[in-house]
Amino acid sequence: MKESGTEHGRGTKEQQSTIGQVLIEALPYIRKFEDKTFVIKYGGAAMKDEVLKDAFAQNVTLLRKVGINVVLVHGGGDAITKTAEIFGIETQFVHGKRVTDKEMISIVQMTLAGKVNQDIVRLISEHGAKAVGVSGLDANTIKAVPCQEADLGLVGEITHINTNYLDLLCHAKLIPVIAPIGFDEDGNIYNINADDAASALAIALKAEKLIYVSDVPGVYHGETILKSVCKADAADLIEGGVISGGMIPKALSAYKTLDGGVSKIHLIDGRLIHSLLLEIFTDQGVGTQFVPEKDSDL
Repeated sequence: MKESGTEHGRGTKEQQSTIGQVLIEALPYIRKFEDKTFVIKYGGAAMKDEVLKDAFAQNVTLLRKVGINVVLVHGGGDAITKTAEIFGIETQFVHGKRVTDKEMISIVQMTLAGKVNQDIVRLISEHGAKAVGVSGLDANTIKAVPCQEADLGLVGEITHINTNYLDLLCHAKLIPVIAPIGFDEDGNIYNINADDAASALAIALKAEKLIYVSDVPGVYHGETILKSVCKADAADLIEGGVISGGMIPKALSAYKTLDGGVSKIHLIDGRLIHSLLLEIFTDQGVGTQFVPEKDSDL
């Protein structure tokens, strides 16, 4: 048991006051989001660095413990490439998307729905939440058709999300950890872009928030991260070059998701420890939120 006094681990009065203020600041957010659904797309450095992985699992566990339904969708491109190399299968990309033939889809299925998925489930479970590994094949969760882009092979576009199984898991206070793989009526299996899967799942689940955890801090305007970007300003920001390059499809996807009924989209830097909690439970946040209109609350 810790002894009393600042020199034995309780900190100074100023530190105690700061901790107390952070907890009080979080309270209205906890109240507002109880029983709401957050879809989180997990990728980037937060999936690779051991410290960041551990912190992310802690954050997700806390969200579940305060009554938020968490649905996690993960990537795993680097792991797929490494597994393909072991089996002597060459990796090719067209416009940033992995060309996926029958050999490669086996690697994708084995890696995403196997080791990557189960490692995430195990880590979350170690921190006290109950996570369940799910692929889009389970309970007909993700239906897809071939992507319209030529030469990509078994890369799919989502046509339907069956939420029944996910609803049951959330109702049981479990965290579905979803590998983005889909299938069609003929039994073909498809590699699905994790960002696209997260968006489709958020819309289908009528999620309160969709949160992208990646290696991008947010939308910069000069040296400043824009805390909030509304749909009305997006076109001007794109035309003015504030939103540019790879951020343009992210922004367009965000507003498509908002149009589908999701209240807010958050883009946060997974390289910042505890960025998930800081974005959700503090007034200032740490990333950029995409909102339908200006002055959206919480």
